[in-house]
Amino acid sequence: MPFRVGQGFDFHPLRAGRPLKLGGVTIAHDVGLDGHSDADVAAHALANAVLGALGQGDLGRNFPDTDARYKNADSLVLLADVWKLADEGGWRLVNADITIFAQRPRLAPYVDSMRERLAGALGVPPTSVNVKASSPEGLGALGRGEGMSAAAIVLLERV
Repeated sequence: MPFRVGQGFDFHPLRAGRPLKLGGVTIAHDVGLDGHSDADVAAHALANAVLGALGQGDLGRNFPDTDARYKNADSLVLLADVWKLADEGGWRLVNADITIFAQRPRLAPYVDSMRERLAGALGVPPTSVNVKASSPEGLGALGRGEGMSAAAIVLLERV
């Protein structure tokens, strides 16, 4: 099969006393995402999309939260480890598209930096990765600022 598509999704609650990392970028905010790792929903969604395209399960199966090695892990390192599976399997990233859903803070000033950091973890030029943000407009738990989520899709091509 010359092409594979994968989609990924992730969400985490927000908690005081945690740094907010999205797409590998630390963002000044009064709360951060809570999780076993750094809880970077953008990197997690992208990693899940790559794993989906490879038919290799999800982050939880590959990096279980019961394993102390992944406590407070940098999600860009996890994403790079996932990408090694794709690269070693003979796949090349055609493109990736990520959407982050958050009520606040305003993420538009950070999307270019996120794009560069995520592309760097995949070893591709930033033009191969698109990052965008969307507000839930006050609806539901995300709109109340209780958490954040991200969705991603990737297209891989056999090298």
